[in-house]
Amino acid sequence: MTDIMLRRHAVEIATGLSRSSIYAMMDAGSFPRPIRIGKRAVAWRHSDIAAWIEQCAADSATS
Repeated sequence: MTDIMLRRHAVEIATGLSRSSIYAMMDAGSFPRPIRIGKRAVAWRHSDIAAWIEQCAADSATS
């Protein structure tokens, strides 16, 4: 099955994070990295973002 690809704006909406927060968290290793879909374009796999959201929810439930 093919995974849906999300561009940055869609990731911002899905996560509630700003562009700078997304890239800062990627640099810290706490957010999924995108994949290159073109010469100057990247996108995130929907499954990676959904898993990250689920992990955040699980982490906040145990805190």
